Formats: sequence, C-alpha cells, structure tokens
Amino acid sequence: MNIPELLRFLSEYFTPSRDEGSRHILSFRNPSDYEAFLNELQLNIPGINPEVRQTLKEAVVRQGLAGSLESADLPPRFRRALRVEEDFRVNVHALAAQEKQINPGIPWGVRRIRAPEVWSQSTGLNVRIGIVDTGVDFGHPDLKYCLARGVNLLSRHHWPHDDNGHGTHIAGTIAAAGGAEGITGVAPRAILYPVKAFDNNGAAYVSDIIRGIDWCVQNGMQIINMSFGMKKKSAAMEEVVERATAAGVVIVASAGNDKKKRNIDYPAKLPQTISVGATNRERRIAGFSNLGPYIDIYAPGDQIRSSWLGGKHRKMNGTSMATSHVSGAIALLLAKRPGLTPAEIKSLLRRTARPLSPLEDRTKGTTGELDAYRLVRRRAKPASKTTKKKV
Repeated sequence: MNIPELLRFLSEYFTPSRDEGSRHILSFRNPSDYEAFLNELQLNIPGINPEVRQTLKEAVVRQGLAGSLESADLPPRFRRALRVEEDFRVNVHALAAQEKQINPGIPWGVRRIRAPEVWSQSTGLNVRIGIVDTGVDFGHPDLKYCLARGVNLLSRHHWPHDDNGHGTHIAGTIAAAGGAEGITGVAPRAILYPVKAFDNNGAAYVSDIIRGIDWCVQNGMQIINMSFGMKKKSAAMEEVVERATAAGVVIVASAGNDKKKRNIDYPAKLPQTISVGATNRERRIAGFSNLGPYIDIYAPGDQIRSSWLGGKHRKMNGTSMATSHVSGAIALLLAKRPGLTPAEIKSLLRRTARPLSPLEDRTKGTTGELDAYRLVRRRAKPASKTTKKKV
C-alpha cells in the first residue's frame, strides 16, 4: 500500500465530524499499514499543511481514524486495504433514578454477593479499574479514597468530571468507602480510573469508546467496566476488545435492558468479554434484563443504591448496576490472585455462581448469580473454551 499517497488523499478529503449520521471509522485491515501510516504522519511531507496533519493526528483511533469519509469516497486503489464503518452512538445501560434520600451503609446488592465476607481476605487493594463512562464526581465523599485522575476523551485538557451521574453511580458500587455517612462498595480499596467517553446525556460514539479501551490498556488497567451497549456489531471495537483481552485486561460488559430472551447488546455479546445480566432481591432475573445463553453471570441490578452527583445517593436499575458488582468482585479476586487470565476469571465466575431462584425458568439460561465469597475461595482450573456463540 502506498502510504504517502494515502496521506495526501486524506489531507485533501478527510475532515473530522461531530454530527450524528456523518461519522465513520476508517480502519486499516493490515496492522503494519497502520503503523506505517502513523510513522508517515510524523514526517514533514511536502504539500501537506501542518494544520491538516494535526487534524489527522487528533482523529487517530486504535487501528484507524474517525471522521466523515464514507466507503464511496475512497478511491478503488485503497478499498482492499481499508475498511469503513459507521461511528454510531452508544448509550449507557441504566433506567430511571430515584431522588429520595437513601440511608447509608452497605447496599443490599453488595451484601447479596457476600462481598463483606471476603473483606478479611481481600478488599481489592490497588487493583486498577478503568470505568469507561460519563466520568465521576471527584468531590463525592464516598469516593475520595479510590479515585485516580483518569482521562477526559471529550476534552483532553479537563478532568473527567461527571455531568450525568451514571459513572458516579457505577464507581460507588465498585469501590465506595463512605464509612458511617455513606455507602461501601464491593472492593473499597481498589483504584478507579474514570475514562470519560460519554456526554451528559449518557451517549458516546464508538470511536470515543475505542479510545477509552486503548487508554486503559496503555495505562495498565487490570479491569475495564463497560456499562453500556449497542445493537450493532462494530469490527473496530471488536478488534480493540481482542487486543485488550490478549494483553490480560478483563472486560466486564452489561447485557442490556430490553427483556430479550436470546440476545444481548454489544460489546457484551463478544466472546472476549464477561457479559452481565441483572437480578432482583428475589434472586430472579430482573424484568428489564436481557437474558439467555449469551449471559456469563448475573448480579444485583434492581433498586441499587449508590453514589450520585453532589455528594448524594440514588437508587438506579439496570444491567449497568449489575456489571459494577461483577467488576468489584473481580477486583477482590485479582488482589489475592493477580496472575489469573481473563479466561480463567470468566470460568471461575460461572463455576462459583449461586443458582437463581427455584421459581426462575431454567430455559432462560444456564448460569447463576455472582457469589464473591465463593469466587475468591475457589481454585482456578484451566479455562475451557468460551460458552458464548461466535458472533
């Protein structure tokens, strides 16, 4: 592939786009072409304006660029080496929040998974968790001991402050340590790195999520919490998820809130991730949760109280809330046994799950509900092949 020629073409026709429907991801099929392109981009090529070169640098995502070019815009000579897909919108997996005052303490979900019974053995000490979400309330008293700076992908020069609330709620369930005045999360001594890819409406583009996952890998995260989903499959996102998993990062993803019995959202549907459905207080699958054979583990996700903006607390419903319980439990496990691989952890989660309520329809799936105590105590076996169907 003629990289200088491609760069000259892009310098003339490529433009970044922030408008929904006109955003696309241009990916290199061959990683060596991508590396050659990045190297060429650093050079002072005659005829290319420095401002245009900077625009291209800012548009770079893992394995490609995010901008306005469509497949039809590419000259035939480039089409075999490049792939173009829509850079569509993705939403967080949470339902309506309740605003009433909530009593402090250990939330029912944290107790249900038996996290307090693990704290004499592990509190998740120094396990690094990237939360790809709406940011976090850095002033929340429940979170003052667990937060690292992270990154704001929507505005690189600013801290990843939460302007929605979803990310703060997720952070609280994972690692809050509010004492008598606040709440306590699953792994209160883990370190959380907010990765703000979602805006104040709880929406993000695939390209920003890809940047977020890549940032987590480059900065040594052990777990990535991804409490969001989309209906379409993205080849670019699948590639970055594969790379993250190969690097040893555990990716925990929410299944979605559409009540589907045999399907879930991406990226939870990808075989590399740990997909999470939601349960209620009766240990039954929550009425809003997706369910079925693609689910790796269920966890509490109904009426979950956690931290909220302005130092407050709220109850929320969703597979997002269930996913944060699983990320916290994995932090408890990794603090005690840091050498486990993502595949071994997924196998342990499934093998140590507690059965759902006897009233639950067994045709809805074969896995059970998260049990942090059994998870931490069980010895790992060689991981078997994933039970998720190839997608």
